Amino acid sequence: MSKVFDSQFKAAPWFKSPHLQTIWPALMRVKKDILVEWERVELRDGDFIDLAWHRASGPLVMLIHGLEGSLQSHYAVPMLEALKQAGFNTVFMHLRGCGREPNRLSRSYHSGATEDLVEVFEHLEKRGEKPSAAIGVSLGGNLLLKHLGETGRKSGLSAAVAVSVPFHLDQTAEHLQHGAARIYQKYLLDKLIASYRRKFAGRPAPLDVNISSIDSIYTFDDLLTAPLNGFKDADDYYQRCSCIGFLNTIETPTLILQAKDDPFMPPDVIPSQAQLGPGVTLELSQQGGHVGFINGKYPWRLNYWLESRIPKFIRQQLNK
Repeated sequence: MSKVFDSQFKAAPWFKSPHLQTIWPALMRVKKDILVEWERVELRDGDFIDLAWHRASGPLVMLIHGLEGSLQSHYAVPMLEALKQAGFNTVFMHLRGCGREPNRLSRSYHSGATEDLVEVFEHLEKRGEKPSAAIGVSLGGNLLLKHLGETGRKSGLSAAVAVSVPFHLDQTAEHLQHGAARIYQKYLLDKLIASYRRKFAGRPAPLDVNISSIDSIYTFDDLLTAPLNGFKDADDYYQRCSCIGFLNTIETPTLILQAKDDPFMPPDVIPSQAQLGPGVTLELSQQGGHVGFINGKYPWRLNYWLESRIPKFIRQQLNK
């Protein structure tokens, strides 16, 4: 049965601001290099997806990034290391076009491209490396939850975790156009536009769009994401891919970690218990920002709570 409860997470007194929670790890956390083994998965449509393996003994856990994320995202390497320390084998899935080079096809990754996730799972299962659990962050969380809702009992996963999820893509895109959230929109939009330009730097762009005139995530999705991926427009894309419409059929044991002060989205996007499937536990914290969740007793010794909470949940579900 679904469950909604208040988290025990408490932000550090000097880190209560949702903006500080969000910005600090992205800009100030020291990034570490780890030894990874790269694998290119060739997709049936002629494109590819890059996986980065941080191998160890134990059940396999897959980590899926957010919008314009990669192994360089502030949460990626620390989470892989935390999972390894907890006794898990790990793999980081770069969504289509977010790996070591632009993808081959004109289409891109997007919030609802669960067919790519399924194909990677099938590829791994064929050689006996089926993931026991998966973690999705932000856009990756929406993608994972949509997949779990589409597959029900047949997800093949024993546990799943989604963090800072934009449950309603339309409301999130609208929210990013106002107030302080515009700072995050500009940051993400600059990265999206740079990726688009890099991808089509050496070949003709398939759409006649003045990329310099795009001034919002909504417009980017309306002019580029939607038509490149088979949607009528941004509204059609958001309606068909928002995970909110898939939550009530999730049976896989799934933990959603969400902060009520997430500056990327309005608080009313958070689902009610009635919208959750029987496998879902929604853990809500008053603070935490967007993929922040920083606490600790001392300003010089910050603690990134997700790196203890997530492995603990997966261990419980896998009886490790």
